[in-house]
Amino acid sequence: MCGRYASTRGPQDLTSLFDVTEWHPEEELSPSWNVAPTDPVYAVLERPARDDTDRVRRELRALRWGLVPSWAKDPRGGARMINARVETVHEKPAYRRAFAKRRCLLPADGFYEWDPVKDEATGRTRKQPYFIHPDDGQVMALAGLYEYWRDPEVEDDGDPAAWLMTCTIITTDATDEAGRVHPRMPLALAPDHYDAWLDPRHQDTDELRALLIRPAGGRLTARPVSTAVNSVRDNGPHLLDPAT
Repeated sequence: MCGRYASTRGPQDLTSLFDVTEWHPEEELSPSWNVAPTDPVYAVLERPARDDTDRVRRELRALRWGLVPSWAKDPRGGARMINARVETVHEKPAYRRAFAKRRCLLPADGFYEWDPVKDEATGRTRKQPYFIHPDDGQVMALAGLYEYWRDPEVEDDGDPAAWLMTCTIITTDATDEAGRVHPRMPLALAPDHYDAWLDPRHQDTDELRALLIRPAGGRLTARPVSTAVNSVRDNGPHLLDPAT
């Protein structure tokens, strides 16, 4: 799974990296070295243009991490839906509609996983956090889905408070050094797959699933970091310092 990650790139970098044509300055987020479930996160997505053409516009939006299906009675369950398995994402009721029409990319510097290790001094087992990231320092484009949830307590559809946009990260079998720490990892897309993945007009399930391939080996590295990352209240670049 992926339950925590780092996302420190600003909108200026992200709009350039992902050829974004529209973003909302009022949604600007602070850099985070400890993104946790239900936090707001940057997502790159495409939606139809505001005219009668067949064009789409590519946006950078701030969504809440933890997908809330449109049919959910309330948004509380989203905290448990931060990940969707690549093997079943196209058929699970909570995700299949979003898989067909509402796909996104979630930019990340890297992600955290925990490996149980035995403390020789105490004999107890503790969980050692690792930061897993591309060895070339490039941004990861995590494959994700997004969804709209309508708050029934807000009467006016035009009121921004009436709508909640949420997202989930697609996971796959772990490769590289990530596989030594945890059997699952977030699925990052290659740049040549961005356009096909984001295009809402592209709805062929088999073709979309073909984009979700396991990454080639040798691209990820993992290093043990401080247990400070265990607390969602702790944040800052010091979380990436090697464990001592």
